[in-house]
This record gives sequence, structure tokens and C-alpha cells, in this order.
Amino acid sequence: MAALTIDAAGLRKDYGGRTAVRDLTLQVRRGEAFGFLGPNGAGKSTSIKMLLGLVKPTQGSALLLGQPLGTREVRARIGFLPEHFRFYDWLSATELVTFHGRLCGLAERVLRERVPRLLERVGLGSHRSKPLRSFSKGMMQRAGLAQAIVNEPDILFLDEPTSGLDPGGRKLVRDVIREQRNRGATVFLNSHLLGEVEQSCDRIAFIRKGEIVGMHEMGDWQADRAEVEIHAANLNSAALARLSAVGGVAIVSHEARKLRLRVPNEDCLPEVVRCLVESGADIFSVVPQRVSLEDLFLQTMGSDPGL
Repeated sequence: MAALTIDAAGLRKDYGGRTAVRDLTLQVRRGEAFGFLGPNGAGKSTSIKMLLGLVKPTQGSALLLGQPLGTREVRARIGFLPEHFRFYDWLSATELVTFHGRLCGLAERVLRERVPRLLERVGLGSHRSKPLRSFSKGMMQRAGLAQAIVNEPDILFLDEPTSGLDPGGRKLVRDVIREQRNRGATVFLNSHLLGEVEQSCDRIAFIRKGEIVGMHEMGDWQADRAEVEIHAANLNSAALARLSAVGGVAIVSHEARKLRLRVPNEDCLPEVVRCLVESGADIFSVVPQRVSLEDLFLQTMGSDPGL
């Protein structure tokens, strides 16, 4: 296994009588983009704050870049774009990014060269001298992305980084994630836009009620979660009952003339069709379906995510 940037075991955080995170146990490898997914209130933000050293765990242990959480040395090697950022709006974009670079200990000569290049990279080159108070939400998000990578971090935490961005801005974030991975950094991404995660990440974890409930290499779930959509008339109860006798077949959804099934593999489809036809159903089409990350999310979390 490649060197780990995050190695957490049993992290827990209680706030009074409420438990925000119950058992955060995960390992994230150097150089991978890792998606951290869950419903609102699942414990994502608290988990990130513990890993960043911003809040102290109630129990458990973790190493970040091989070091204890929250040390100055580790913080200087981290980039972070929070979901609800608050920047000093009287600063210009150049001043903001330079300020954060200084906090990370970067030399002035490095900042003079790097800051203009970064602002050009995020599409703010022509706005670099303007005060942040004049920026739109999307422009602020781009400035925040620039400050998060000014120190060329070993690990980059992005919490809802595409909030407020148009399609061009979302593509920019994807490109920056790829560039950070290519230079060997780890990207820890929390986003509600599952399509963005699916395009950007190597691996994902689902968190529910403060615990990891699933972890997958990107796309691996599609190999063992084949699904098919069948359009047919006369999908009666007898036809659906006969399907339960076919090994490994499960009904995902059922509407008047549309049936979606999870099947062990496509080799069982002739038997599925035969069961339906012999029960009186009229088959119009049988179409294999790609199981998306959104499908996997809903299957993992269920109809009641526990909010």
C-alpha cells in the first residue's frame, strides 16, 4: 500500500449529550482523490474538523501525514477550502492568497511568483487587485481555491468546493483536483454533487450517523451490481412473485409499465424474461443499466438516511 496521508481509528466526537461522530475509521493513501459522502448531519464536517485539528476528538486516534493531529508542521502542509468560508473582504485577491501563503511559511520571493500564477489559474487574473467585497459568490469560491493550494499542500481538504460555481467553474475544480493528484497530493473531497465526485475521485466512503457504512474503489460496485430496466405491460403480482424464485434477482423499483431489477449477471436475463412472459407479461424492451454513484448512495443510505 502507498504511504498513508490519513490513518484514523475510532475517532469519536460528543457535544454534550449529542454524538456527532461515533466511529471514524479510515485510511487514505498518498496521491489519491478520496470522496467523503453522506446525508446532511451525518458527521462529515465534524470529521474534517477533527482531522484538521480544529476540534479535539472525544476518543480515538489519528495520524495526518504521519504526525499527530493539529501540529504546526502538519498544518503548514495542508490546504483547506471550507464550505462556509469567511475571508476578510477588504483584502484584494492577491492579498488574501499572499496572506495564507505567509501563514504557511512561504518566502516572499516564492509568493511574488506563485500568487499571480495561481490567480490566473482560477480565472481571477484580471481581478487580482480588486477587493473581495466586490466579488460574486463564484469568484469568492475561486479565490478560496487559490488560497487552499498556495502552499502546494500534501493533502487538500475541499468541503463543497463547487458551491456557487457555474459549469465552467465546476470543471475548473475537477481540473485542479487532477493537477493536485498528478503532483502527488491527496485530495479529500466532500460534495453533495455526486456526479462531480464520480468524475474526480479514485475511492469513496459513505458516512451515516457518524460511522463509515461503505467504502468503494470508484466504479468497482458496477461489477457486482448489474441492473436491468424492463418495459412491459401486464406486470402482475404473479409475474413479480415468480421473479423471487430466480437466484440473486431483486426488485429495485416497479411502476405500471417499468420494472428495474438488480441481477447477479446478464446471463440470468433469459430466465427473467421467461418468468415474466409465462406469467402473462408482454415484454417491450430489456435494457441493461449502469449503476451510478447516486444509485449506490441511495442503496447504501436507504429511504431513511437517519437525519
